Amino acid sequence: MMTLKNNLDVAVVGGGVIGASCAYYLAKAGMKVGLFEKGDIASGSSGSCDGNIMAQDHQPGYDTNLTIISNKMYKELLKELDWDIEYSEKGSILVIETEEELKFMKDRMKQQLACGLPVRFVDKDELYEQEPLLAPGFLGAIECASDAACMPIQVAIALVRRARSLGAEIHTFEEVKNIELDKKGKVSRIETMQGKISVPRVINCCGAWAPFLGKMVGLDIPIKPRRGQLVVVEQAAQVGHRKISEAHYIVAKFHPELAEGTDSDMIKYGVAFVFEPTLSGNTLLGSCREFAGYDTRTTLPAIRAIIKRAIHFIPSLKYLHCIRTYAGLRPYTPDHLSIVSQVDEVPGFYIAAGAEGDGIGIAPITGLLMSQIVLDQETAIDAHPLRWSRFTQD
Repeated sequence: MMTLKNNLDVAVVGGGVIGASCAYYLAKAGMKVGLFEKGDIASGSSGSCDGNIMAQDHQPGYDTNLTIISNKMYKELLKELDWDIEYSEKGSILVIETEEELKFMKDRMKQQLACGLPVRFVDKDELYEQEPLLAPGFLGAIECASDAACMPIQVAIALVRRARSLGAEIHTFEEVKNIELDKKGKVSRIETMQGKISVPRVINCCGAWAPFLGKMVGLDIPIKPRRGQLVVVEQAAQVGHRKISEAHYIVAKFHPELAEGTDSDMIKYGVAFVFEPTLSGNTLLGSCREFAGYDTRTTLPAIRAIIKRAIHFIPSLKYLHCIRTYAGLRPYTPDHLSIVSQVDEVPGFYIAAGAEGDGIGIAPITGLLMSQIVLDQETAIDAHPLRWSRFTQD
């Protein structure tokens, strides 16, 4: 097979938002970058998700700070990318239904404020003034004014366009079939459908599919696909003014005993109410969390559970039409943090994957950190919690 001589410094594998961000920041730093995607840009999970840049549903601390910093970077990217990514900062609310949830969420709010997150308690009178179509009986909500949203496909396209303008090579519909190591175990070449390319560095940005690329260099990457299903509702008069989610999901995530008595389908499919108005006038309803392998089909039981939960919160939704459904795969890690790191046992191999449902929100900081790691520079923030070695040595 012919060997192609592209003189690349680094090959980014995966054309989703994370891969696009890594390619952009590496090209911006002067590296000769090649991005390789087996399909089209954002044809995987980045094209099958919502567009949350949301911090208040994270565990207070490092995880929250990643999104806070990344959201600030999005605002700078709006000036740099010269492309409409449909960014909006309308904030979000987590609606509270029980006294147990109320106590938990107020205690959690104190930790969030300590992290610098602009959250506040919205009492029930103000809640219904803001969102009058909510079902009666809710006790209030936690509001985060800085939470934002974007269009993930447009983000990926914008980053790739800008990376290309900075000299990056973009290879779509070109799957990486193999990674070759030299006699010292260092990355030396990749093999695609078009031939072999000499390159000393490879960044695995394959999301839920990252383990397949890891096996090419002898790694067992602990990322599992976790399916999320979403419902798209027809355009209609405004039902809600911003992202609305339920506090029960957060409470149950950290205190499972409080989930007792929950609807069995909600538990079975990991359903939680998520309402997201889009700039187009449609509404996204979600979502669920299922370990269903690499199956990206939607399922009627889960969709029914999502719709049932949505109507429980906003009864008037029952009069609107569902126009389509879709599903994507979140790259889940055991500790719910992504991997953004070099792999010491395979010099020249890097991983930027495993953000689960937060990949869109933390894409800019992920790309910046990876460029700094590759260039052996001091990182903008402490990247130690995202190290690969936490799964192999700690």
